[in-house]
Amino acid sequence: MSAPTVARAIHATKLARDFNDVPAVDGVDLDIAEGEIYGFLGPNGAGKSTTVRMLCTLLAPTSGEAIVAGVDVVDDPGAVRLRIGVALQEASLDPKQTGAELLRLQARLYGIPKAIARQRVHELSELIELGDALDRPIATYSGGMKRRLDLAAALVHSPGLLFLDEPTTGLDPVSRARVWDEVGRLNRELGVTIFLTTQYLEEADALADRIGIIDHGRIVAEGTPAELKRSIGTDVIIVRVEGEAARAAPAVEQVPGVLHVEVRGHELFVSTSDGPATVSGVAVALSGSGTTVRDLTLRSPSLDDVFLELTGARFDNDKNDDDRKRKQ
Repeated sequence: MSAPTVARAIHATKLARDFNDVPAVDGVDLDIAEGEIYGFLGPNGAGKSTTVRMLCTLLAPTSGEAIVAGVDVVDDPGAVRLRIGVALQEASLDPKQTGAELLRLQARLYGIPKAIARQRVHELSELIELGDALDRPIATYSGGMKRRLDLAAALVHSPGLLFLDEPTTGLDPVSRARVWDEVGRLNRELGVTIFLTTQYLEEADALADRIGIIDHGRIVAEGTPAELKRSIGTDVIIVRVEGEAARAAPAVEQVPGVLHVEVRGHELFVSTSDGPATVSGVAVALSGSGTTVRDLTLRSPSLDDVFLELTGARFDNDKNDDDRKRKQ
């Protein structure tokens, strides 16, 4: 019996975009399932924002194909826009409007009847937890409140697919955590598919089911956060002991899951494919050999390690990732 077909929210094949004959996006393939949170990462000039703009119908591709929410972005961009929600980096909010006025205007632009619009504004006010602040001018809002309002505006028409372009840039840690909670809740409770670009690796690690990394206009890696971290190396258990560590090495080498043991003076560096599963066995072996442990830590590869390995750069906070590419 064949496996059931998974419905796709985004399907792109050889998607490309040139600026003055310089490729910003160079043959990107994407398959994103409905109900998935997909994190999209890339260094400056990699083509990240250009890809998002094409998927959102804000920029026409030079070549290739993209089907978003079941509709071709070139053949019928208007239909795509009706099915997606988009919250870009810079929220375009009128400071003189109240939050509720903005949401009602957004509902009218989508042709939503007034009675239904009122109900949607009420539902969204509970979702983003702005409460009475919705009746205040947006000029009085904090950065975090504006971000949450912009998120609500993108959800007025109940889209099944939401594009979030660096939704927590510039927010304090408390506001950032609240946005994370709301994004997770949208996905879990409403089944919204989310395409997330972010400058915070911990955000992608915490929220994304899968991550794609783009560099020089091409997808250079894709997988779950755990798969990507495993792909570039092993976990390392670092043990600092009393006396010479070499005496304890033979016992540790016999522990199931240990791949290699390196001795450096009073320290053991234990390589393993699964640190959490192996660390207790290493501790037991050390105790059985009569070794006194002064310190034991487990270090796993991070997404920053993955990013450095694949792109040659640490992740930074420059938001205009395609501007430099267009100027070349």
